[in-house]
Amino acid sequence: MEPLLDLVLKHIPGPEVEPEEPLQILCTTLAWSEFVGRIAIGRIKAGRIKKGQNVAVTKVGDKLQRAKISSVQVFENLGRVDVDSAEAGDVVALCGIEDIDIGDTICDLEKPNGLPRLLVDEPTLEMVFTINTSPFVGKDGKYVTSRNLRDRLYKELERNVALRVRDTASADAFAVAGRGVLHLAVLVETMRREGFELAVSKPQVIMREVDGRKEEPFENLVVEVPSIKMGPVMEMVGERRGEMVEMSPRGDFTQVVFSIPARGLIGIRTKMLNATQGEAIINHRFESYRPISGDVPRRPNGVLISNSTGKAVGFSLFNLQDRSELFIRPGEELYEGMIVGENARNEDMVVNPIREKKLTNMRASGSDENIVLKPPRQMSLEAALEYIEDDELVEVTPNFIRLRKMTLKEADRRRTGRKG
Repeated sequence: MEPLLDLVLKHIPGPEVEPEEPLQILCTTLAWSEFVGRIAIGRIKAGRIKKGQNVAVTKVGDKLQRAKISSVQVFENLGRVDVDSAEAGDVVALCGIEDIDIGDTICDLEKPNGLPRLLVDEPTLEMVFTINTSPFVGKDGKYVTSRNLRDRLYKELERNVALRVRDTASADAFAVAGRGVLHLAVLVETMRREGFELAVSKPQVIMREVDGRKEEPFENLVVEVPSIKMGPVMEMVGERRGEMVEMSPRGDFTQVVFSIPARGLIGIRTKMLNATQGEAIINHRFESYRPISGDVPRRPNGVLISNSTGKAVGFSLFNLQDRSELFIRPGEELYEGMIVGENARNEDMVVNPIREKKLTNMRASGSDENIVLKPPRQMSLEAALEYIEDDELVEVTPNFIRLRKMTLKEADRRRTGRKG
């Protein structure tokens, strides 16, 4: 590695710094500590800073806020260490500034001069986080109440600047907006590892209205895929209202740039990886808001819904697998309203996966055949969020990810359907 690092030092210019000018530090990242609150992280562009120094913070609209630096930390290896002072060029973490955001400038109190602000992209997707209401609530997790959920979500706002949380009409549900399915899935995964039980809805695109016309977010999608597998990618993006902007060959691979509605990106990653045998490299970022482009295909298949609570039985699953793809294994705990598989047809089907084989004292040729079950489809959290529809939820606990209907009882779902 030494020749490579020497090459970097020789040919790549270092940051432009001005040690003798008044202090300027642009806050580019935020951290959070239970003991000191928000921690501002950024590179010192000009001047020096020391522990206990009084500084000015430039806010939006050129407003100034006074603060005192309680501690100065610099990065060493994989951690941070306290120092008495730091100078231009150092990347520092500063404690003591309570109300600071990414884009604010920490500058000299006598000569405040803010740097150009960094802009954080606004959220484009929103999901509803609610408490777990399944029959298995409290069996696996530690935090299950709406108070636990609310406190955790609002605490996340202290460090996750691209996140938005708002209350809903229900005291048990909160609308959480983020930059994409992966952004929100990381939050859900973090919460489940901390011991939370919750249920989350299908991601919905955040629309806005301009001059009486509805607009939706569009994303810049970049796909790098083997040239021989370009066909499925072009077809998939095209049916989701995507338009090709640029195509450039790179050896055996081709890089294609698309402009696609954010709605069209929901669920496309899993399908594209399956269509290209996992060889596609996919990246996307926010582009702009534009007029709504039209309908995007929804999930073509219905689901299998359990009508009973108990343990799945191999005999029942064997009879179901001919007309479906299963999500569960024999012996797995189920409840009424839980989704246990994908139907081969486009409508939902209520099934009984816990029905056992009737035992008699009569034996007949062919009735005692061996049961051979196909391996069930295992979904990651992100794949589950992309899979569900508007009337379904993903139940997340520390050890399980289950799919379920919002309304668990079949009679209640039929009554709701008649009202609709």
